[in-house]
Amino acid sequence: MITAERYLTLYGRFGGDRSRGLPVEATLEELSEALFCTTRNAKLILRRLEEEGLIDWLPGRGRGNRSRIAFKTDKETFLLELSQNRAEKGDYKQAFELLQSFGEGTLAKPKFLEWLNGQFGYRKEEARDGISASDTLRFPVYRPVTTFDPAHVNYAFDAHLVRQIYGRLLQFDDAAGKIAPSIAHYWTSNPEATEWTFYLRKGVRFHDGQELTTEDVAFTLERLRGEMHNRWLLRGVQQIEVLGPRVLRIHLNRPNRIFDRYMCSCAASILPANLGGMEETEFWRLPIGTGPFRIVSQSPHCIELAAHATYHEGRPYLDGVDVIIMPEDCLQTAVGMPEVLHHEFAENHPLEKHKENWQTIKQLCRGCTLLTWNLRRPGAHQSEAFRRAVRMILNTRDLVSELGGDRVMPAFGFRPEASQSRSVEPFRPERVKTALRESHYDGSVIRFTAHEKFREDAHWIVERLGQWGIHIEMKILTWAEAPGCGSPVHDEDLLIHGFVLAEDEVCEIEAYEHGDSVFKEYLDDELLDWINGRIDDALSADTVVCRRQHLKVIEEHLRDEASVIFLHHKELRTSLHPSIRGVSLNTLGWIDFKDIWLEKLV
Repeated sequence: MITAERYLTLYGRFGGDRSRGLPVEATLEELSEALFCTTRNAKLILRRLEEEGLIDWLPGRGRGNRSRIAFKTDKETFLLELSQNRAEKGDYKQAFELLQSFGEGTLAKPKFLEWLNGQFGYRKEEARDGISASDTLRFPVYRPVTTFDPAHVNYAFDAHLVRQIYGRLLQFDDAAGKIAPSIAHYWTSNPEATEWTFYLRKGVRFHDGQELTTEDVAFTLERLRGEMHNRWLLRGVQQIEVLGPRVLRIHLNRPNRIFDRYMCSCAASILPANLGGMEETEFWRLPIGTGPFRIVSQSPHCIELAAHATYHEGRPYLDGVDVIIMPEDCLQTAVGMPEVLHHEFAENHPLEKHKENWQTIKQLCRGCTLLTWNLRRPGAHQSEAFRRAVRMILNTRDLVSELGGDRVMPAFGFRPEASQSRSVEPFRPERVKTALRESHYDGSVIRFTAHEKFREDAHWIVERLGQWGIHIEMKILTWAEAPGCGSPVHDEDLLIHGFVLAEDEVCEIEAYEHGDSVFKEYLDDELLDWINGRIDDALSADTVVCRRQHLKVIEEHLRDEASVIFLHHKELRTSLHPSIRGVSLNTLGWIDFKDIWLEKLV
């Protein structure tokens, strides 16, 4: 690779618009200057380039005879093939860096993007030479996978993959609005909702062929009760009792009338007992579950899934799914390349135009974008009056209208349906001035943090607050640095982040209780204790209406005290090739791979 970069460096400096193979005069000193090395090393590099067949080097002999260099390979062709080679090996980051560094004045980048787009999408391979026909879906994502461990899962894409790999006791049928059987074919609870009994199906098998029993379920739940980020799911569990190979009873120390709904959560996905006899590190290299797909291989660049042939709910139509993990800092460089499967938000992907006959699915995201104050840090934001002033300054109607894109309406809470009937109050400068005076704001700096995906919102916020003399120091984070990725609490005062209600009220409770959540890290202990009490009231409520009311009290308290500032709701979009069938977005904003089938086009 170093040799190739040196060739491109010299070509960019000396090749110009000359035709391939025509020599150009260049002194050894000029060449060493371009390569940032000594003349001695420059000679070695030139010799290596000659050996590779990339250049002809004709050193000048005698007084007045200048040296000449001829470039034997066209720059655009060489750069394109080099970038393609890097991409085929999974090094997309270097491929884009090469195009960015050396592509000026060539068509290498648009040609590369056209080629790369052809690498993604559906692949329908006919049977030949004794190899069965196969249908595979291949698509890029611009985020790393944080974990495959259900006990730690937090982000939507991680949760989506967990759903594909593992099974759960129960599942929530979002279309029907009710809980449905899965690994458990039947379940009951006592009148007090403190004892829950689950009856398992026969013949549910892990990817390695072992049949699932209650021992696996008990192991999974006991493990989840340990020092796991998702242990909140089993808060209140007193005992897990195995009554037989297919009957399990769970005893609670307080009522939980939606415990069966808890068992639909991807965090409650079932693992093999004792991790199949493997150590933790070994198991998570290629984890096994009972889900519709199994992991064949994984690397920082690619996750390869294959259909689980004996999946208890029916084998998926797709034979495989390849998830290509693109470096997130390649996102802006990749302008012009469509995501052929999942297109989350407009600012996350620059392409807006797809072929006219492609399917486009739109759906209002079940969740919102919001700001959360770090109440564990001292500063101006400890004043409720200051937080209210910031909320008034950040007029969300202006934010949505000025930034547009997939921001479809201002948010007044977590749920878009609750925001649809509300309207933003007119901006009143006098009220802002009064709140700032009451807060005694002294001009101190507010440390504000945003992930790259919220960059546009963040700049708007900084500019708007700056108009009122509020000084903001902004930092943009990568995925690995973001709260909720196992990182320590950061030293920010304010964070912009997203919230997805994939499992409705269960996710709302998770937002407060997940061990790695923003709220858990930023809200003070007194407030968290109060929230836990309201959650206990919600779990023991006899009706959905009462339960929602208890949770609404928490949301309204956070909003009224401006501990959080709700910003907006977004629209999800997905564009797909017309041959892809069985498609709908799940509550995580992704497509369940098991439901997809490919129609052969004539």
